[in-house]
Amino acid sequence: MDRRLTLEKRIEAEIKSYDGIMGIYLDDLHGTTIEIKAEETFETASAIKTLILACLFEEVEKGTVSLEDMIEYKKEHSVDGSGVLLALEPGARLRVKDAATFMIIVSDNIATNMLIDYLGLATINRCIKGLGCMDTVLHNPIHFDQYDRLGTSTPRDYASIFIRLTKGELISPKADQMMLEILKKQHYNSMITKDFPPYFMDSDNTEDILFTVASKSGSMDGCRNDGGIVFTPYGPYVIVMFHKEFSDAMYYPAHPATLFGARVSRMILDQYLALEGRFYPALKG
Repeated sequence: MDRRLTLEKRIEAEIKSYDGIMGIYLDDLHGTTIEIKAEETFETASAIKTLILACLFEEVEKGTVSLEDMIEYKKEHSVDGSGVLLALEPGARLRVKDAATFMIIVSDNIATNMLIDYLGLATINRCIKGLGCMDTVLHNPIHFDQYDRLGTSTPRDYASIFIRLTKGELISPKADQMMLEILKKQHYNSMITKDFPPYFMDSDNTEDILFTVASKSGSMDGCRNDGGIVFTPYGPYVIVMFHKEFSDAMYYPAHPATLFGARVSRMILDQYLALEGRFYPALKG
């Protein structure tokens, strides 16, 4: 038996009874990847905000924009949903860096629309392709009353961003580190971490937090997604889980997409820790 099939078969068995389709891309950053429906197209929901962040930092690197620029919250940016800027009135001004931080850490939809307006939809999509994500598109700003989608991507494309970020090879080492620090503050990574041992993520119980996560999730009626980098004492690994075609559109902590995603995530964590930084034993000789 191919030794590499064992973990894949366990994952496939776990999601066999799942009422939906899950696309998975995993990379232990030691030469082993696991791919299940990794090239299928999924709605991104707010996961596309990771790509917007990357494009912002690329334009900063080029010198065409600045993180210190001030941008205004305009009436046309207003939209319901996640974030904090909805509590403010149009006319508020933010630094670009602050808008980007809100866009990621609390998935702020208004901040996202401000940045799409600031960078330009065409520029963002050109940048996405330039980053090698050929199957990823930001279709429009966030306006639920006008559009029934936001972005589309594949687990493979999404994972490629985090793989290159981990290596400091996405934009530049400095820019990549700044992006990672923002992504580590992201509040909504419950699919990845829901079944992780709380002890190892709580600095109140340990001298050091042993696991940290840099990630960005996304949810709409037709999708639940999560993806990012899990940092452990044995090193980091990349995990992406995209979901579609499930029957329950409601949002609640015990949604099947979250539960099945969390089980897969814990399975991967256990394997990675047991093998001290790998998904499969290293070949000898």
